[in-house]
Amino acid sequence: MRAPLILNDVASLSWEDAIAVLTIDSPPVNTLSLAVREGLIAGIAKALDDADTTAIILICAGRTFFSGADITEFGKPLRDPTLWDVIDRIDGASKPIIAAMHGSVFGGGLEVALACHYRVGVPSLRCGLPEVKLGLLPAAGGTQRLPRLIGVEAALEMIVGGDPIDAATAFSRGVVDRLISEDALRGEAIAFARGIVEDSRPLRRVGEEDGKLASADALASIFRQFTSANAKKIAGLDAPHACMEAVEAACILPFDAGLALERALFQKLVTSPQAVARAHIFFAERQAARIPGIGADVTPLPIRSVGIVGGGTMGRGITMTFLNAGFPVTLVETSPEACDRALAAIADSYSSSVTRGRIARAEADRRIASLTGAVTLDALAQCDLVLEAVFEDMDVKKHLFAQLDTLLKPDAILATNTSFLSVDAIAAATARPDRVVGLHFFSPANIMRLLEVVRGAATDDRVLATAMALGRKLGKLAILVGNCHGFVGNRILAARQREADRLMLQGVAPADIDRVHVAFGLPMGPFAMYDMAGLDLGWNAETSRGETVVERLCEAGRRGQKTGAGFYDYDENRRPLPSPTTQAIIAAVAEAQGVTARPASDAEIWERCAYPMINEGARILEEGMASRASDIDLIWINGYGWPAHTGGPLHYADAVGLDRIVARLSAYAVSYGADFKPAPLLEKLAREGGRFATLGR
Repeated sequence: MRAPLILNDVASLSWEDAIAVLTIDSPPVNTLSLAVREGLIAGIAKALDDADTTAIILICAGRTFFSGADITEFGKPLRDPTLWDVIDRIDGASKPIIAAMHGSVFGGGLEVALACHYRVGVPSLRCGLPEVKLGLLPAAGGTQRLPRLIGVEAALEMIVGGDPIDAATAFSRGVVDRLISEDALRGEAIAFARGIVEDSRPLRRVGEEDGKLASADALASIFRQFTSANAKKIAGLDAPHACMEAVEAACILPFDAGLALERALFQKLVTSPQAVARAHIFFAERQAARIPGIGADVTPLPIRSVGIVGGGTMGRGITMTFLNAGFPVTLVETSPEACDRALAAIADSYSSSVTRGRIARAEADRRIASLTGAVTLDALAQCDLVLEAVFEDMDVKKHLFAQLDTLLKPDAILATNTSFLSVDAIAAATARPDRVVGLHFFSPANIMRLLEVVRGAATDDRVLATAMALGRKLGKLAILVGNCHGFVGNRILAARQREADRLMLQGVAPADIDRVHVAFGLPMGPFAMYDMAGLDLGWNAETSRGETVVERLCEAGRRGQKTGAGFYDYDENRRPLPSPTTQAIIAAVAEAQGVTARPASDAEIWERCAYPMINEGARILEEGMASRASDIDLIWINGYGWPAHTGGPLHYADAVGLDRIVARLSAYAVSYGADFKPAPLLEKLAREGGRFATLGR
């Protein structure tokens, strides 16, 4: 057997008889860094120059085949060899190169595989081209090779959609030529390569194939149908349209011309505001996991069992979130009837998921079997973490925490799901305030990705580290926030709602205010959101005095979508319709408050709603209630639907210009008072030409 060659720190070349095996080992996920690219170029050159070598296997050690680009190179000048150089070398090789794939093969990693002459993979393989989610397109031949390999419709789905496919789908579509044993990738890939050589199979250069490309007539129909089916998803977004243009080029241009167009489209996108915003989000998510002031030596506590108090809508969603992540859960309700209803609702939800093909019946049964119902708090005595999801009332929560404090084991963590109330006040009801933390889930809790982790004044560092780590185990984007009314997300939401209400009383129709928000890219406006959440959240019939529009709507039984009427009337399909009843209520409240009607342009509506949000974000940063401006962006993108292609409210503010925002806030302050007074931090940044993005650097 020939001795292996060490090519550099991450690449080695070995032989099995006449089959060369080029191995990349660049942990943790074999990104296509400069060292990896150099190793690939060197290894391929050595194998091609070797007279005895008949085929080359390209394989990776560790968790995965190439997972994509090296994020540390983003925004820096390209260094040779580039990924394009590597792919050209593979594609033009005179001997067959076989990609032996496992793990997550994404982006440039899949483009490397597409340039290989054959591809094999294991059953757990996942592959995809997710560049569109970064505001980009695959720029190393992906838009030109994939349609040739799997057809235009399937390629559009992968490239414009950006979601990965599993191994079975990859094999059925032709991305993978053979599925091989999970634990025998190297050996079976070598056997596959020997078969190619023995059968004298030709080099299959994907760029030279055109059998699956659509004709001009068929192409027009395909794109028309795809655009119609995805109109809402791609509206206003640059990258999906560029991806479609590139895929179309694969069908109507020669391969080299298509590659040139793909690269030109990429260069145009990479500096676009939308791509810059997406890159901002990408890096922000990685920063969010870092807790300022807490080092890596602070390790999370073990969480083996979980208790949930409250089986309402939120409690059920939180319970399912923990069950989905593999935690055994004890759910406590106030009565056997309420407990049975909660357990039945959870079981029904899992059955629905099975019917829709989202999970297997066996997995649903496993999760349901991990759930125990109870009607007394002492059932939680041995839980490592207990989380309350009861009525949003301070007295109720404090009474509950005082009870739990006496029942739970000393090292148990107590968590509150409050969305507005003080975590410190709740913690003060216990003798263990250091073990109390806020875990603010967003509804529906088993669907929504965001989790605000609320740090109390006394919260222990290990408890905080545990909460952040737990969020990741639950599949959530955990963002650390401080303890203030509404924390970060709802505090900013309240600033927007205040100004939306002011506009409404001045005679601007709720539908027009909502329309302006949707036009910006939000999924719904403030009044449609209010109706969806329920107008009676926090409303009390006994104390209601009819002083606000919401109070009068609730008193009239108009409490949102659930009652078929709120700010809007709703038909049988829950479609909102302008309501004469609501309009009359608004007019009556405006008259009672002495509000003078005045029209507002769309631009004014947006500024008066959005700029106070930015101003509140600045105050939150001043007070240390958020660690980073980018954390605020993530909260609003993932919890409230702020359009990701604008990067979040504070990234958007940087793009607009903080000097302009300060000027407009100051102008509105003249008419509407101190609510519009610019925050000192915002004024300072504007005066010094600063940006939210540079804070803390």
